Amino acid sequence: MHIDVAEPIRLISSTALAYRRQQSAIAARETEQSSMETVFEIAKLLTGAVDPVSAMPAVFGILASFMGLKNGSLSLIAEPGAAGVGKSGHNPFTLAATVRGTAPEIQPKRQRTDPVAEMVFQNGVPLVSLDVVGEIGSIALPDDTTDTNLALIAVPIRAEPHLPLVIGVLTVFRPFTNDPARDVANDQRVMTMIASLLEQSLRFRRAVARDRDRLFREAGKALKAAHGVSEESEPLLPDQGIVGESAAISAVAKRIRKVAKTSTQVLLRGESGTGKELFARAIHGLSDRADKPFIKVNCAALSETLLETELFGHEKGSFTGATGQKKGRFELADGGTLFLDEIGEIKHEFQTKLLRVLQEGEFERVGGTKTIKVDVRLITATNRDLEEAVAHGQFRADLYFRICVVPIHLPPLRERPEDIPELAKTFLDRFNEENGTEIELADNALDTLLGCRFPGNVRELENCIHRSAALCEGSVISADDMACQQDACLSAELWRMQNSAYSPIGGLSAGDIVYPAVNPAPREPFANRRAPAPQPRKTANTERDELIEAMEQAGWVQAKAARLLGLTPRQIGYALRKHNVEIKKI
Repeated sequence: MHIDVAEPIRLISSTALAYRRQQSAIAARETEQSSMETVFEIAKLLTGAVDPVSAMPAVFGILASFMGLKNGSLSLIAEPGAAGVGKSGHNPFTLAATVRGTAPEIQPKRQRTDPVAEMVFQNGVPLVSLDVVGEIGSIALPDDTTDTNLALIAVPIRAEPHLPLVIGVLTVFRPFTNDPARDVANDQRVMTMIASLLEQSLRFRRAVARDRDRLFREAGKALKAAHGVSEESEPLLPDQGIVGESAAISAVAKRIRKVAKTSTQVLLRGESGTGKELFARAIHGLSDRADKPFIKVNCAALSETLLETELFGHEKGSFTGATGQKKGRFELADGGTLFLDEIGEIKHEFQTKLLRVLQEGEFERVGGTKTIKVDVRLITATNRDLEEAVAHGQFRADLYFRICVVPIHLPPLRERPEDIPELAKTFLDRFNEENGTEIELADNALDTLLGCRFPGNVRELENCIHRSAALCEGSVISADDMACQQDACLSAELWRMQNSAYSPIGGLSAGDIVYPAVNPAPREPFANRRAPAPQPRKTANTERDELIEAMEQAGWVQAKAARLLGLTPRQIGYALRKHNVEIKKI
């Protein structure tokens, strides 16, 4: 009788394979459960600690107890001016914490640079190695360790989730097991989660530090008030983001402090780029409506129909696409402040509707019949000559007197050159903070900035700083990095076009003819400089006469007149409409 022994062998093999799979699944579940318990315990530590760095020795102890990860360490970017850093290389960092304690309690026995942390700081990506000595070298092994059978896991800690700047590195080691690759993959996931928790804790600590500084500033103000120093004696508004120490900006700040305490309508006037929205926010922030909404609308960005819907809202079914009721900006700003930018651009027909709201404090939504009453403080802004617009019938006189109760003129940057250094430093600091850089401004670059007239004002200065910082080769912006030194600055061309009837910059309503310096000559010392002399003024009537003269020479052909004036036919058409010039038929 023949006995087939192959069948029992196959049965035993399949049973063993199923058993191994079952054991593997059980081990995987246990590993996952242990990982989640580890992250949970560490989260409790970090969220409850005032200083997350001081809690890191306990964190490393949990990693060792729960997961067998040993020799944990935390490296952080060194504070500016710290001893022993900044002498060589980039990204100076210090050993902030290990399982033995925090700095300065711990001192490495070997005075050396950690190559693992240095690589993660530079590359910004996690580093995993199953052969530390072979891939990095024995210098990467922890102190007091002779065992070379260690796997390495190092993960970055970022300043913000969306920023590439690495502010710290978490490093741990795992003794080799039967399946180190699988264990290390799980270790990396856990360490990445812990790095995210630590990142949030560090961010919270920075926020607490900022609040502490704010409280100190407020306490200082209270002490000044107790000693009889009035609020008006502080002309600047640093808490509102306004930078400058010039007499012109101090006068504006002093006037804003006074008008902010009332509910009076304010009209901010000035060229494009002078920061009208920033000053409007300052008025709101200093008023008793500061805890209420601040709503802004750019009137030039919307058509008349859209502007009416945006300001007053609409009812369901009032027009095609109105699928529901919508509250307007006046309703949303009830009790607070509504800022209407570019108020001079609204059409004549809509000015009547706006006037009623300002006079009566009530309106109806588009398509609605219910009258809605609101309590809104209105702040408006324009770069147009509203008086000229009123004289030509383009702007209602009654609306003009309604919004222009307290006019505040914001000086252009060329009238306060002493503020350029501080503004440039502020914009450069903001660029460094947003991009994780440490770029500085050289003295010759500052002299170049002081020689520019900045037709785009503060906005142009900010763009100039950001462009130069983004394109400079090293860590210092020199004069050669400036756009005007590379024939890449369009300010001079834009300013030349501004002197015609067409205004590409859209903000120089005063009509001053100012020519910006390109490749400026060396300037006298800053302390000896005087305010710029007033420039010759070109009136609107002069431009109109030149326009009519050119049209007559061209036989009232717009294309020919455009060539005579160095403009385009479209600019000529704009100028004819602006000056109400009737085209003669020949």
